[in-house]
Amino acid sequence: VQLQASGGGLVQAGDSLRLSCTDSRRTFTNNAVGWFRQAPGQERELVAAISWNGGITNYADSVKGRFTISRDNAKSTVYLQMNSLKSEDTAVYYCATNRFSVPRSGSYIKWGQGTLVTVSS
Repeated sequence: VQLQASGGGLVQAGDSLRLSCTDSRRTFTNNAVGWFRQAPGQERELVAAISWNGGITNYADSVKGRFTISRDNAKSTVYLQMNSLKSEDTAVYYCATNRFSVPRSGSYIKWGQGTLVTVSS
């Protein structure tokens, strides 16, 4: 598996978690990366995305002000800091690399295994 997402777990509402997405082949340095989530019975949605150098970040309205995406290319890792978690944030979270250096919808080409985040109210 090239992309590995980790850091999920069971937390209470209001808690924080930090997810990590690591590229074992160290190939996504020049690519935008996105974090997605999929809750049971719902479609997958883009939560946050970041350009190759971190200069551009995008967030879903539902997480603005609570989640922060960042990256450390030296470690081939992208992070998703999640604060003030809500029960509606419960989902499997996935990371994916974009074909381009800046986030472009419909251009995510490599996906990692997900990590489950469960927020109890």
